[in-house]
Amino acid sequence: MSDYHRAELDRHFAWFEDKMPPWLANFIGWVRKPSLSSRLVRVPVAMLLIAGGIFSFLPVLGLWMLPLGLILIAQDLTFLQKPMARMLGWIERKWLERKAAKRSS
Repeated sequence: MSDYHRAELDRHFAWFEDKMPPWLANFIGWVRKPSLSSRLVRVPVAMLLIAGGIFSFLPVLGLWMLPLGLILIAQDLTFLQKPMARMLGWIERKWLERKAAKRSS
């Protein structure tokens, strides 16, 4: 896949990391590194986040887990990079539109 899609995923990761507590952001930053030890942790963590996002109706889990898990797994599955970058771009646009609408009302 193109470097553009990987750069977009990195930008969205940076946005997620800004919203997280520092200890979690540091962990996510380490998990995203391309080393083998990070990959051995990244894939199971991504699968758990995806499962947590699917079961977001439960009290402890949340829908935020699904996109985070998908972009984590997209680090290793290049065919997911383009759709994830497009989906996260759409989510970001809608988020910004909603914030702008709240400010104007």
